[in-house]
Amino acid sequence: MGFLDFLFGARNSKINDFKKRGGVVLDVRTQEEYDAGHIAGSKHIPLNEIPKKLKEIESWNKPIITCCLSGGRSGQAAGILNKNGIKATNGGGWASLKKKL
Repeated sequence: MGFLDFLFGARNSKINDFKKRGGVVLDVRTQEEYDAGHIAGSKHIPLNEIPKKLKEIESWNKPIITCCLSGGRSGQAAGILNKNGIKATNGGGWASLKKKL
């Protein structure tokens, strides 16, 4: 098992754990990107709106699995959420995450 397998295996394990606990998929792409395709049942809040929506996200009382196009923005979103006491993990790109769910 290589280093990347170790990293992505840990991510997959956390995603599965969050999913078992009723985790919410939060897509942080733009409205146009979301409208072009997304995971059914996912919530949508663009990355730049996350700081203004922390109370709303916290009220879901669920772990959050963030996603975007490739994983960069969702990583930023997960970082913001975790720094504000909301359990979150970066699910990466939405198309790849969709296959895992």
